[in-house]
Amino acid sequence: MPGESILNRCEAIGLRMTGQRRIVAQVLEEAKDHPDVEELHRRAATLDGNISLATVYRTVKLFESEGILEKIDFGDGRARYEDAEREHHDHLICLRTGRVIEFVDEEIEALQEKIARRLGYELRGHRMELYGVPRKRGDAPEGEEG
Repeated sequence: MPGESILNRCEAIGLRMTGQRRIVAQVLEEAKDHPDVEELHRRAATLDGNISLATVYRTVKLFESEGILEKIDFGDGRARYEDAEREHHDHLICLRTGRVIEFVDEEIEALQEKIARRLGYELRGHRMELYGVPRKRGDAPEGEEG
């Protein structure tokens, strides 16, 4: 099912998709960042003013339990979410601003495979998070976005 929309994957596994669940799926599909439930609710409420925070929480939990969403914890006490079927990427988190930068580095990917093989394993997945600060105060490396 990779490449399919969140809504299509929900329907394919037989989830009952109410109007409000469809809105949450749409908001998640359009997210280019890693929103927490409160941010998802804020975005969903612009599309349906009657959607409650509790509905968004329940929908996110359902999507997570069904493997549609992946919960991410960047150590700031906020559970964030992203599509479980997104292209693989790693994260660099700015400790000053909380900005999350997605990246892929082929050298790191190859090194992880090499380490797994050396230890007698076939790598099936991984998650990497780097935490840092700009080298000079006020510097924001190219590509850093919130």
